[in-house]
Amino acid sequence: MPEISEERMREFMDWLIPTVSEMGLSLLGAILVLIVGFWIAGRVRNWIGRALGKLPNFDNMLVSFLASLARYTIIAITILAVLSQFGIETTSFIAVLGAAGLAVGLALQGTLSNVASGVMLLIFRPFRNGQFVEVAGHSGTVKGLNLFTTELASPDNVQIIIPNAAVWGDSVKNYNGHPTRRCDITMGISYASDINKAMAVLKDVWSKDDRVLSDPEAFQGVVNLGDSSVDIVVRVWVNGANYWPVKFDLTKAFKEAFDANGIDIPFPTRTVHNVND
Repeated sequence: MPEISEERMREFMDWLIPTVSEMGLSLLGAILVLIVGFWIAGRVRNWIGRALGKLPNFDNMLVSFLASLARYTIIAITILAVLSQFGIETTSFIAVLGAAGLAVGLALQGTLSNVASGVMLLIFRPFRNGQFVEVAGHSGTVKGLNLFTTELASPDNVQIIIPNAAVWGDSVKNYNGHPTRRCDITMGISYASDINKAMAVLKDVWSKDDRVLSDPEAFQGVVNLGDSSVDIVVRVWVNGANYWPVKFDLTKAFKEAFDANGIDIPFPTRTVHNVND
């Protein structure tokens, strides 16, 4: 019996020493791969961040997203390399991860759609922070854009959160997309008033406003013969930031100029004819 036990012990030691040596080398190699992989992932993330950050029109949020995506991709490859060091079949492991990813993707289909739409919005930038837009049935000033939602603030400062999929799948009306805007103001005068005099008065008012641009040239004309008034439209071009101040100020100035020159702005009237038998 002692001889058998001693023989088995030698066999066990003959098996144990090479196995431990091999596992030790595998463990050392795995640790080395992990260290190198994480180091490379960090360096690549920083390099992408610096390279894209130098581009003048590249969004900072998109820079961070792409840099993080590259980092996690390298980390995933590193983990697969570590598993292969221990003899684990990575092909089947990748297949399992793919199946799990497909299941998660189907479960989070709406969320992933928002992420994809967020990436497209960050790339093409149909609007930027601080611009006033109309999208998905809402109007407001853009306050923020992330991978899932777009945040607006309504004119009365109500927070509006819109999923990115709804924003990307709808038309976007950007009121600050161009540096200039056309400001239309319609004034009505009575049928008894002199149209040419009224138009001369209007032109004298808007031509004295320094905020009105000379190019494109302003326009005015009779736009409608209403039930009670002759409607004259004035179309002037202004810088986008001056749109509302000019609209408010000119509307007030036109009314005061009409009063000073005896031009009537009529109330709605109706003529009734009494027909006797």
